[in-house]
Amino acid sequence: MNNKLTDSFGNIDIYLFDQLLKGRFDNCKDIIDVGCGNGRNIHYFLKNGFNVFGIDRDAGAIAAVQAMAKELAPHIAAKNFVAATAERIPFADKTFDLAICSAVLHFAVSKDHFEGMLHDIWRVLKPGGFFFVRLASDIGIESLVKGIGDGRYLLPDGSVRYLVDHKSLIHYTQQLGGELYEPIKTTNVDNLRAMTTWCVRKK
Repeated sequence: MNNKLTDSFGNIDIYLFDQLLKGRFDNCKDIIDVGCGNGRNIHYFLKNGFNVFGIDRDAGAIAAVQAMAKELAPHIAAKNFVAATAERIPFADKTFDLAICSAVLHFAVSKDHFEGMLHDIWRVLKPGGFFFVRLASDIGIESLVKGIGDGRYLLPDGSVRYLVDHKSLIHYTQQLGGELYEPIKTTNVDNLRAMTTWCVRKK
């Protein structure tokens, strides 16, 4: 990114940037980044008047995000950013218009863990709210991954991830009572791994 774009958007995920360009989240007010890390995906929201929250299991990452928020959006309280896990989000039901969850769900250690994270994120989303997810999948590399049990796979890049497929994403969309607001899209990274963008709106 050039400096002007970086100043406006930070090091944002390109697929989240695509949704911003489409104006998808213009009417969202309250936003949570689940697994926010150092805040790469909330830079834009902090700079543009959104009420931003974030959780991450790494307390050091939370401290970094609090410092970033203090600089970009002094009106945002430090308490908006909390060290917590995705399956135990410390916020009330139906709080957020947008939940971002990028490169988090594929670290689930079992199907129960995956579904626990998924349902707790859904719990804090308002009706009509948007759920933006990036996660590893086996889409397009089905023959190249090796199952090791309970939804986890060894990938060609040597990592171990919990993987979804197209059928399971459609199943969860329906089970949660959601609808796709963008077609499911997958990027194949040189047959080493596949990253899928899953965009669901809560009915």
